[in-house]
Order: sequence, then C-alpha cells, then structure tokens
Amino acid sequence: MFWKFDLHTTSHIDQLLDREDVTLRELMEEDDVLQECKAQNRRLLLFLSQDHCMTELVNLITTEPPADLEEKSRFKFPNIACELLTSDVSLINDKLGGDESLLETLYHFLEQDPPLNPLLASFFSKTIGNLIARKTEQVISFLRKKDGFISLVLKHIDASAMMDLLLRLISCVEPAPLRQEVLIWLSEEKLIQRLTELIHTGKDEERQSNASQTLCDIIRLSRDQANQMQENVETDPLLAVLESQESVAGLLKTMFEGERSEASIVNGTQVLLTLLETRRSGLEGLMDLYSQGYERSYTVNSSILHAIEPHLKDFQQLLLNPPKKSAILTTVGLLEEPLGNARLHVARLVAALLQTSAPSVCQELCKLTTMDQLLDLFFKYSWNNFLHFQVELCVASILNHSVPEERFYIFSNYFFLRLPQLFQKCRLVQRILDAWEENDQIQAEGGARRGNMGHLTRMANMVVQNLEKGPVQFQIKLPEDCRGRWESFVDETLRETNRRNTVELVSTHNLHSSSEDDDMESPFPNDLSLQQAFSDYQIQQMTANFVDQFGFNDEEFSEHDENIKIRQFDDAEEEEDIWEEKEINYATQVKSRTRLVKIQYPKTK
Repeated sequence: MFWKFDLHTTSHIDQLLDREDVTLRELMEEDDVLQECKAQNRRLLLFLSQDHCMTELVNLITTEPPADLEEKSRFKFPNIACELLTSDVSLINDKLGGDESLLETLYHFLEQDPPLNPLLASFFSKTIGNLIARKTEQVISFLRKKDGFISLVLKHIDASAMMDLLLRLISCVEPAPLRQEVLIWLSEEKLIQRLTELIHTGKDEERQSNASQTLCDIIRLSRDQANQMQENVETDPLLAVLESQESVAGLLKTMFEGERSEASIVNGTQVLLTLLETRRSGLEGLMDLYSQGYERSYTVNSSILHAIEPHLKDFQQLLLNPPKKSAILTTVGLLEEPLGNARLHVARLVAALLQTSAPSVCQELCKLTTMDQLLDLFFKYSWNNFLHFQVELCVASILNHSVPEERFYIFSNYFFLRLPQLFQKCRLVQRILDAWEENDQIQAEGGARRGNMGHLTRMANMVVQNLEKGPVQFQIKLPEDCRGRWESFVDETLRETNRRNTVELVSTHNLHSSSEDDDMESPFPNDLSLQQAFSDYQIQQMTANFVDQFGFNDEEFSEHDENIKIRQFDDAEEEEDIWEEKEINYATQVKSRTRLVKIQYPKTK
C-alpha cells in the first residue's frame, strides 16, 4: 500500500505575489524573503528588479529612518534592503550596476555632511563593495568620472566603513590589468599622501586612527599581492609611494610637527612598524612561522631606514619627555607617571630597527644611548610586561645577531659597536645583579616578586649563552668589579631559577611514549620570533591606558610555587551524579569566579 504526499510547499511570498497591489514593504516583512531571493525565486527577483523597487531599496540604505520609530525596528528595513542588494544574485547586480540613476543615488550618500550614520555607512560600503567585485568595470568607470570621490571618502574616514571601501578598491578588482589601472588612478589622486596628512596632531583622533589603519592595511595587502604574483608582476604604485623616502619623511614630519600628541605619535609609529615588518602580521604571520621557519617574507626597503634615521633623536626625546599623562590607580598602587602608549611604541620601533641590523641606524642608536634609556624604563616600570618584552627583543637582537663566518670581519665594526655599549655604558650585567638582589630583599620582607623577573631571567640566560659560545664571546669583557658576583650568580642563583622553571609538574613514571613520538621533532619555532608575532597581534588592539593598567607577573605562572596545593582525588569519595537536577546558586558561582580572578595575578604598571 502506497501513500502519496505532496511535499511541494508554496511560499507565502508566492501567495503575496499573486496580488496585483502587493508592496515591497509587505514582502520585506516576510521572514523568508532573503532565503527566497538567494534561492533564485524567479517571480520575486522580477518584482525586486523593477525600477521603483530598486529605487526604494537604495533609498532605504542611504536615507536616515524617522527618529520617532522604535529603536529596535528603526533599521529593520534598511538592513533587509542591504541584504537583498548584496545577495549576489546576477539579476539584481546587473540592474544596480547598470543603472546610472541608481548609482547616482548611492553616490549621493557620500555628499552628506559628516558624521555619517555608522550603520547606514556600513550598508552603503557593503553594497558598493559588492558591486566593485561583481560589476567591476561599470562601477569603476562610474567612480572615476567623479572628481571628488576620493575627497568625499576621506572626508568621512572617521567611519570605519569608508576604510573598508578603500580596501575593496585595492583588493577586489579583477582582472590584474584593471586592478593596475585602479591603483594608478588612486596614486594619481594622491591617496597615500592625503591619508598621511590625516595623522596630524590637529585632526580628530578617530580620523587619525582610521587613516593609520588604512595605510597599514594597504601595505600588507600590496605586499601579499606581490608575493602571490611574483612573476610578471607590475610595480604597485601605492606601495612604491609608501616605501619611498619622501613619503616616510612626510609621515615623520606630520608626527613631530607642532605640538606632539600621543595619538599622532602612536598612529604614525604603527605605519612605520608595518613598513618594517618582514613577515605577515597577526594569525597569518604566526602560521608563516610554523610553515616557513624564520625565513623573512619581505625585505625592508633601505629608503625607509634612510628616512627614519634623522628622526631617531625625536624618538629618543619621546623616551625622555613623553606626552603628559594623568596618574592612574593600578592593582599595585598609584602610578604617578604612566609609561604611556607613545613610549611603548617607541620601544617597539627600536626593537624593529635593531632587527634590521642596518649599520647607520644601529650606530645612531648607539650614539643616542637609546638602549640605556630603554633599560632605565625596563627597571622603572617593573610591572609592564608589554615594555619588558620589547626591551628583551632589543637585547636579543644585539646579542644573537648572526654573522656569516666569511663576512664576520666586514660586519664586526658596526655590529660590535653595540656590544661595548650594552655591557659598559648600559651596565647590563650590573643592572641584572642589582635588580635580582633588590627583588630578593623585597620578597624576604614579604613583598611580591617583581613582574619583570621572568624577562630578566631570560636576558641573563642570553648573556650566559653568548659568553660561552657564538661570534660575540671574545668581544664581551665583564668589568672586574662584578665578575665574581656574576660567576656566583650564574653558578648558584640562575642555575636554581632555571631548575625551578623547568620542574616537571606531573609525574611521568606511569606514562609510556612511543618511539615514533620520541623521534618526532616539534614543527613550532622555539625562540622570540613567535612571541614577537603574538605580541604584535595583541598590541594592535590596545588602547592607550590598557598597556599601563594591565599586565601580569610572568614568573607567577612558570615557576614552582610552594603555596600551590593540588588536591588528590580519593576513590572512596562519593561520586557526584552529573545528571542530578540541582538548584543553581548564582551567588556561589560569582564567588568561585572571583577566586579564579584572584589567582591570575593581574598586577600591572
């Protein structure tokens, strides 16, 4: 016996379309209108592509809704309209990209006075961006006819959606010849120079930040594109301008001209750091480290270094006299003079410059005693781990710089110029010994272990390794007055610290490893490069106060702590039934969460 079922269900939208007086708003009220549109419902698409419907959809995403509407439903229709227009249906794309009156209506949105409604700006950017990818020639031709297009976009750069629009113009245009035409057009419009000017102290901080982020994204996008098309790739005109000595000098002039504000210095330095990157940033950079090891993806253009060198004295002055900041209350007390984001970014820049091993830049940093100033800050701000890591990178760059044996004597003049300064002028060994003794005294009096002791341990180990081996061993001469202290420290204190840091937390007498596992080498890199990539990723999202108020004592997590008690489970204990219904006590949960926070040692400066 067979039963027949009619599995075909008629959409309510089809029923509405049967009516001659159906309106666009009625269709947009239906929950499945977007689903039906993407499913290529022919009747719906023909209705939506009518002139009056397309006009209404474009008006919805470019016109401020009435203010008297309830907030939760005020942007309901503009949002649905945007989703319909960007549903990637060819019929809608063809209608929108081929009708100049609709493009004019869209363009008119940019002609409003700032600030733009951020939600409408995102709808506008998404719609134009979709057209750039799908109806490239028509839309690019339309935009190039508009003399003031770039000016209008930059006028509204405080809206992050405008950043997205510029980046789509750079990255979403295909084929390659057309993309090159767009890049030349943007270069002729002086896009890079105009974005650089927006990082001036007198500009709104949101505009400064977005202009800086746009420049950083352009650098990374352009370099990635060049890497992917290594053969027969034409010079990227935007990247060529960004890497030119004239452009970098203009950026530095903008940063230091007139009154120096933290926002201008930080945003400008972020662009410089991006120019000095030798591999991709963020998650992509971490993956590159795993797959490629330490081989650099990019080469730093010498013109960038030539432009930065004359301004190293300005960055040095920032370390000595940073922009004024108010005192802040931290978990370890009142901080009268916070480090500030400006000085942190100067430390990041110095670390990046030292890693280039450019002779003239390294010599200038030595002449300015910049490393001495950074070490002063390292010990002064003993709870700022963001700073500690950058100073550690600087020390590592000086100590661990590898020189091929056949070129050793050629490089020794400038390379070893840094070493005597590190051990004599900066008194690195004496500082390590004094800081360690001070910390031991603080702990003996019941105080907390200083937050920079973990980085200090690694710096001490680096000195030991380079004294024992490597090309620098015969260039390092310890001062007579501390040689005995240092040898005693290495043989006793440092040895014991290293032992405690590598103590096994779990007994392995019952664990058996396979021979395959024993022979397997870790695919992950094991030096500061990985930590640097992760640190850069973290700092990208930092606010000015975050780096002063947060941090942690890194040794609290890695060292053996006798006060930590591990509860052993007793088989005789009554087993809890995880499926048993219980009343949830939220007060208990809050208390438990508070206890968890307390053992994470969020001590900062």
